[in-house]
Parts: sequence; structure tokens; C-alpha cells
Amino acid sequence: MKIVDILSQDAVVCDAEVSSKKQLLEVLSKLAADKTGLDDRIVLDALVERERLGTTGIGRGVALPHTRLTTLDRIFCAFIRTTPVDFESVDNKPVDLVFLLLVPEEAGADHLKALARLSRLLRDETVASDLRHAKDATEIYNLICQNDQED
Repeated sequence: MKIVDILSQDAVVCDAEVSSKKQLLEVLSKLAADKTGLDDRIVLDALVERERLGTTGIGRGVALPHTRLTTLDRIFCAFIRTTPVDFESVDNKPVDLVFLLLVPEEAGADHLKALARLSRLLRDETVASDLRHAKDATEIYNLICQNDQED
């Protein structure tokens, strides 16, 4: 599975203005609800519950909030570049690059494969830098597609 199989261009947001982790999760939930038809409150509650287990801020300005939802019928991915916000990341640095991953309850190993692929993409410092300097959402989407390589 490639990122482009689960991320559509209309699920990429450039330069979201948020001031807190909670507000960022709210923006992600509303975006997911708009694209999937799910209730944004259900998505938000699931993301908040997942964050209680431990932060999904993986360091170097990157977060990968993710959760399983029983009401979802396919994997959903979104990307947001945001103003830097405290996300309680493992390295205590603010987050500005965020992939959201929502998966059906029965997704099994696909959930882990998708998380691994997203993490690998953003661990590449050149890709992360390019995403931070992209001029708009279209350029961000194209950069993700260009750098989404098979294993």
C-alpha cells in the first residue's frame, strides 16, 4: 500500500492556523468528518483517547495521530502543515507536519504498514524540509506522491 492509495489531494491542508494540540486535533477531526461522512465528535474523541495512551508526536516537528474506528469502512489519511504547536512530542519540540490516519477496526496489519510508511517518509529530512517550504497544498501533495516509494 502506498500513501497515494489512502491520501487524496483534497485531504491536504497547507498552513492551518492553530494554537494548541486540542485545536489541531479538532481541525483534523473536522477535515476527516468532511471527507468520510463520520461525525467529527466521534473522530475527535477517538483521537483524544489515543493521545491519552501516549503522544503521537514522534519528534522533529512531526506527529502521526491515528486511531481505529468501528464505523469506518476504509483507511483514511490526511496531511496538515500547521503553525508550530506544542504536541507533547517525544523530543518536546513543536509540531508543524501532521499526518492523520484513521483505520477501520478490522484493518489488521494495514494500520501498522500505513503508519510505518508515513513515518519513513517524514523521517527523511529533505522531504520534511521540502514539505515545510512548499508554496501550497498542491505542491505538498505532489511532493508526497514523488517521495512515496515502494519498499
